[in-house]
Amino acid sequence: MDFLEIHDQFYERVKKFILASVRDESVADDLVQEAFMKIQEKLDSVRDPARVSSWIFRIAHNLCQDHFRTRKKSSSHEEIHDGLINLQETPLQKKMEQGEMSQCVQDQLSLLPESLRSVLLFADVMEFSHQEIAKILGLSVENVKVRLHRARKKLKAILEEKCTFEVDERNVLVCEPVEEKKRRES
Repeated sequence: MDFLEIHDQFYERVKKFILASVRDESVADDLVQEAFMKIQEKLDSVRDPARVSSWIFRIAHNLCQDHFRTRKKSSSHEEIHDGLINLQETPLQKKMEQGEMSQCVQDQLSLLPESLRSVLLFADVMEFSHQEIAKILGLSVENVKVRLHRARKKLKAILEEKCTFEVDERNVLVCEPVEEKKRRES
């Protein structure tokens, strides 16, 4: 497979995954660029073209992990609040609001541990199969299923605690943070 074909085929999906993981558009842009530089550099080492997708997303996932480790080390004196980062200006936000997830759900998703959040993103946002996720993350299929189950269960508990759900005038289910609703009603 040619690098330009790979770039054209995977660029948007890789960016979507990285942006959903790091939740910062400028960092995501840097990591996407770095991912495709690594892909181009190591493309000759891919033996099985059927596994290119898993290999690419493994690179993206590892770069995100490296980013989080570096950020944790460099900000040991600062408290990190992933859940407070605002995605309103990003193109991904617009797409997510159009059906994938509401802002409220996105905010609560950031409260999940990264190991659960990444499995959930791969399965429910990126729509990868359990087998693909297992290859990307270097896990067994059973472990992926367990993590996905735990992630959904934990996200459901978080949403039940921190959000209210109502059907609006358009007959659309709307999620709203409990604090915001209390503020609006008082």
